[in-house]
Amino acid sequence: MSRIVWTDPALRDMEGIRAYIARDSESYANALMLDIVEAVEGLARFPRMGRFVPELHDGHTREILVGNYRVAYDVVGDAVRILTVLHGARQFPLS
Repeated sequence: MSRIVWTDPALRDMEGIRAYIARDSESYANALMLDIVEAVEGLARFPRMGRFVPELHDGHTREILVGNYRVAYDVVGDAVRILTVLHGARQFPLS
């Protein structure tokens, strides 16, 4: 099994998403965070289950979709590094 490593930018993304949604619905914000965390935990068993991020064309960075959100990650050795979490309507950061 791979270990999951959340990068600081991904954790900040999660905090920002939660805060934004919680302005309207605390319960929906909590449910979404749980959905994202559970989806990411699935990567421990199946780290290559996500598709490659189409905008990057690098054959390295993958993503899983959770509702309207994209969770980008890469696999480095036995670790799955969560790089960013963003709404699907937002442009993917290319840098």
